[in-house]
Amino acid sequence: MSLNPTEPTAPFSDARVVARYAEGPPRMVPGFADMQRMTTLLLAERVPEKGRVLVVGAGGGLELKVFAQAHPSWTFDGVDPAAEMIKLAKQTLGPLASRVRLHQGDVDVAPEGPFDAATCLLTMHFIAPAERRRVAAEIHRRLRPGSPFVIVHMSVPQHAGERSRWLSRYASFAVSSGVDPQNAETARAAIDSQLHILTPEQDEAILREAGFSNVSLFYAGFTFRGWVAYA
Repeated sequence: MSLNPTEPTAPFSDARVVARYAEGPPRMVPGFADMQRMTTLLLAERVPEKGRVLVVGAGGGLELKVFAQAHPSWTFDGVDPAAEMIKLAKQTLGPLASRVRLHQGDVDVAPEGPFDAATCLLTMHFIAPAERRRVAAEIHRRLRPGSPFVIVHMSVPQHAGERSRWLSRYASFAVSSGVDPQNAETARAAIDSQLHILTPEQDEAILREAGFSNVSLFYAGFTFRGWVAYA
């Protein structure tokens, strides 16, 4: 799940939003394709040849497709609350869908596992902090000890105007990617007022509180940051 450039918190059950979904991440997230590739490499450090991976926020299927193409023997369980996004994931995956089980709902509908790895890309900023802690703990509970968890979402400093500065940079990047300036500004304002953006220190603390260790930053792209941690 990710941001639509003009409707950042629009319900992903809206077929019009979903139809435009795949256009958004490459234009809004710096280094989007390389971030997915780095995620795949981090998973592969510990996932066995016939590993099983949990993908939280799997709607759209973009990361599932990258993972499945890179590792033909891995199998996946993907979770997303939006039926239209689940439908889009199936379309995106095409024949790769035979190795993916998709589940509509939040993390609670995910199988118990144990999984060899998990990801949550461009999703947590939609979730309030208290619930974010619970989601992280539920992911941890489903992982084998030592398994990697890769997580990427919006995370910026909050002091002395830093939040505003970074969100303005987010909008500037969107404009440089071809997004209409007014649409980019609308998205920036909506993100500022509606999304749950924490500081990097708070995000790392949540991972540790959920039971993860060796929390390491591997990606930073303007407003977005990504970590790898281990169960």
